[in-house]
Amino acid sequence: MRREILVFLAVSALVGLAAGMSDSLMANYFKEAYDTNAQQRGFIEFPRELPGVLSIFAIAALAALGNIKSAIVAQFLAAAGLVALGFYRPSFAGMLVFLFIYSLGQHMYIPLGDSIGLSLAKQQNAGFLLGRFNSLRMAALMVAGIVTFFGFRIGWFSFETPVTVFLIAAVLYLFAACLIAVLRRQIPERRDDGTSEPARVRFVWRKEYVRYYLICALFGGRKQIMFVYSPWVLIELLNFRADSMSLLAIIGALIGIFFMPVVGRLIDRYGVRRVMIVEALAFIFIYIGYGSLSRWVNMQPGHVVVLAGLAMLLVYLLNVVDRMSAQFAMVRAIYMRQIALVPEDVTPSLTLGMAIDHVVSIGGSAVCGVIWYNWGPEYVFVVAGVMSLLNLIVALGIRTADTAAAAPVAVDSAADADATAETRSGSGPTPTKKS
Repeated sequence: MRREILVFLAVSALVGLAAGMSDSLMANYFKEAYDTNAQQRGFIEFPRELPGVLSIFAIAALAALGNIKSAIVAQFLAAAGLVALGFYRPSFAGMLVFLFIYSLGQHMYIPLGDSIGLSLAKQQNAGFLLGRFNSLRMAALMVAGIVTFFGFRIGWFSFETPVTVFLIAAVLYLFAACLIAVLRRQIPERRDDGTSEPARVRFVWRKEYVRYYLICALFGGRKQIMFVYSPWVLIELLNFRADSMSLLAIIGALIGIFFMPVVGRLIDRYGVRRVMIVEALAFIFIYIGYGSLSRWVNMQPGHVVVLAGLAMLLVYLLNVVDRMSAQFAMVRAIYMRQIALVPEDVTPSLTLGMAIDHVVSIGGSAVCGVIWYNWGPEYVFVVAGVMSLLNLIVALGIRTADTAAAAPVAVDSAADADATAETRSGSGPTPTKKS
């Protein structure tokens, strides 16, 4: 591999390790440190997900710095938020402020990381390379899960101040920032169109991208239920503690190490349409499972359930499959690059897509918290199942005409262009080469 790819792989590993030692534990942190209920849990998602909307303006404001420098800023923000949460326990309102700062850094890096990864990949192997990036991140999540599992089980970690695990994650984010700075010295900062000119502040909304925006909106609603209320079933209804959730993270990450490269190869071989259909179907079955589990727990006397044997295995399987389905996010990034009319639309469109995703997430989280609190958790998953069905309908509507106008981000030679055409021949006509 090229040296810059190896450096970016290391960045992906550090970011994954830091997320595994912070973001993956937030639900338990809210429950154990602040004793939140389901309705409060939904409210917390407003400051946690609002950065997903505001990041479009933050990235635009930093556009003159370029993607790589902006990614360094994102790592520093994430580290700063965690340092504040780790060194002292603020009031509930103060916790929301520092959670916002941490989340802003995380959300800024999502489209920036995708854009940097796509810029390092040639058109014909984008799925494969992004699969490798995500596979390494899953390996880092597994390592983080092992560390947190034994840390909480032995007593090294707790949510008492100082929250050591958050401070370690902050240091990892700072190391990631240093490696991104190394990456900046190895490759010139370029815009998405391949030029070395300073990036311009720009927002992109095109009618040709409406299907992409709709997919992002539906994903936002499903994702929030998946990230917030699926784990909350285990934490609130089944009393899973931080060590048990870490064990689930270990299992999910271990499978994800091998699963993500497979997803990348499937995208390259069968195209985004078929992979999106599989993703939507997977979510439908997941939410049927979670809804049935929630309903069953609520029917038990006193809502007290002790799982063992096959029942525990099924719960673990449901959670692991849920985690795997969440890793299909790179499908949307590749789809956006395929339908981009001009290469410089990619980064602002990925950022706008994430903003749409989070607008829906914020509203959906609050509404689902009210539904859970007043009517029961099973109805939250009914809503999620309906959105998954809509996502399936949208995915079925993706046709070859949607990819005909695709513009590659970087084609180094005529040979690369021919390879691109061969790779995409199964999902649409060869894109016209621009003069």
